[in-house]
Amino acid sequence: MNIQNYVRAESLEQAYALNQKKSARILGGMLWLKMGKNTVGTAIDLCGLGLDTIEETDDGFTVGAMVTLRALEQHPGLNAYTGGAFAKALAPIVGVQFRNLATVGGSVWGRFGFSDVLTLLLALDCSVELYKAGVMPLEQFAALPYDRDLLVRVHIRKTPGRVAYEAMRIQRTDLPVLTCAVSDIGGLRAVVGARPGKALVLRGESALPAGGFDEAGAAAFAADVAARAPMGSNSRGSAAYRTHLAEVLTRRCALRLGGEL
Repeated sequence: MNIQNYVRAESLEQAYALNQKKSARILGGMLWLKMGKNTVGTAIDLCGLGLDTIEETDDGFTVGAMVTLRALEQHPGLNAYTGGAFAKALAPIVGVQFRNLATVGGSVWGRFGFSDVLTLLLALDCSVELYKAGVMPLEQFAALPYDRDLLVRVHIRKTPGRVAYEAMRIQRTDLPVLTCAVSDIGGLRAVVGARPGKALVLRGESALPAGGFDEAGAAAFAADVAARAPMGSNSRGSAAYRTHLAEVLTRRCALRLGGEL
């Protein structure tokens, strides 16, 4: 990759203006961008704009775009709210060195098909704050095409409920074959990612039983999710294998919501 011009942005307005050129790139952790063979006209660094903090209030969390995945993984408030789901979802991502560089903004903006981060966040009451477009639900943002706006922050509301996360990897630190999260936050839903497409939200037709799922209920819910989630094949697994994994992982998550696993 050839960077012709580097700018450490002094404001979001400056960063936005510079990013309107097609040859410009916003720098996150540089972990995927550096692998491309292309010429970057202007590399825009947001590290001086105070976007590297996680703020907790009584109502929720505000996560800056430059917060690292390691900080997200280790945040005590986020893990207390999600029952350790952030640590479980993020710890297998490559290694500590990688997670110390990779940013939340890069992970969410990329909307990668293999993203553990996107899968978990879609299971929460989560929205994104864009510089021009403003605040919108993450699920709406994930469906949009890429544009030249800036992702500034991620907002996670402390909506009552529980969440559980599971993923399958061929070997430790590899990209996942399938990711899955189930929550009853704002209604029962399952999120299935690495299909190998982008994470997909599938809502349950009924609410989570008061005492949580029993074995039969979890199995029925998992079978329904697996039947509705479109899958594809790649070098990590076939569509049929992913459908099988979706049922297994969804069932495990559903049982964990009720404390059965």
